[in-house]
Amino acid sequence: MSYYVIVGAGPVGRETARMLGEQGHDVVLTSRNVSEVDLPGVRATQADATDAAELSRISRGAEAIFMCAMAPYDRWPTDFFPILDGTVRAAEAVGAKIILLGNLYGYGENAVSPLHSDLPLDPTSRKGTVRTIMWQRALRAKVPAVEVRSSDYLGHGAVTYYSLLALPSVVQGKPVAFLGDLDADHAWAFTKDVARTLVASASYTGEWGRAFHVPSQHASPHDLMRKTAAMLGREISQIRCYSVPEMEPLGVHEAVEMRYLFDRPLLVDSSDTEHLLGVKASSLDVMIADTVRDHL
Repeated sequence: MSYYVIVGAGPVGRETARMLGEQGHDVVLTSRNVSEVDLPGVRATQADATDAAELSRISRGAEAIFMCAMAPYDRWPTDFFPILDGTVRAAEAVGAKIILLGNLYGYGENAVSPLHSDLPLDPTSRKGTVRTIMWQRALRAKVPAVEVRSSDYLGHGAVTYYSLLALPSVVQGKPVAFLGDLDADHAWAFTKDVARTLVASASYTGEWGRAFHVPSQHASPHDLMRKTAAMLGREISQIRCYSVPEMEPLGVHEAVEMRYLFDRPLLVDSSDTEHLLGVKASSLDVMIADTVRDHL
């Protein structure tokens, strides 16, 4: 069995730790604010990933470091780079592989769906540029790196556009407002499937320096809301789209530049992940049930 370090104790980081621990591996879950965890084989250690020396000490003997940390959404350009740089330097110091949790932002607004994992990155947003620079930094490391790219999350505890903008109104049976074309198919990734892809990547024996897409389910926001409401026994009286001027005063101005993700179909090809890593997407019903489990 191997020793793994997971940086970031959000829903995906914790689920990744749980899966690795259940496989019999020795796992450390670390973040600045992590508390005790009741997971077999998993130890929690408070640490700041920007401190490469401390992370190196924690990671001594590790097979891989999973970089699952999330910077505040409005501070990506300032906060993300020091976290990744500390992680890379720690991995280099101890000879550990790097498994970076990323997303689809780097492909940019001009990318044509379905998105393939070997598609060149061509960011057209500030956040997409941040993600692209992060992957380029990982690729320059002196140790092997792989990136797992996910679309928008569904799952318990996930903080996403859907959970912030739509889900509260669906749960309460109130009129719902969301982004973009509400009838355009969109890729949704289950947090547990994200973790499965991360875990499977650690055992990948092919050439690293590549990306894997998380297997996803495709559904329009309209269909997702209706399925969620039906599972909760609610009725939605109205579903409409936010206009850009509405978004600023609502405090979701950070979503304006990423609105393009919902303006047209966003489809993800994950066939190489399914073939090479053996990970398949959970059903949409399973994803929704986990997302709303506190309300059932």
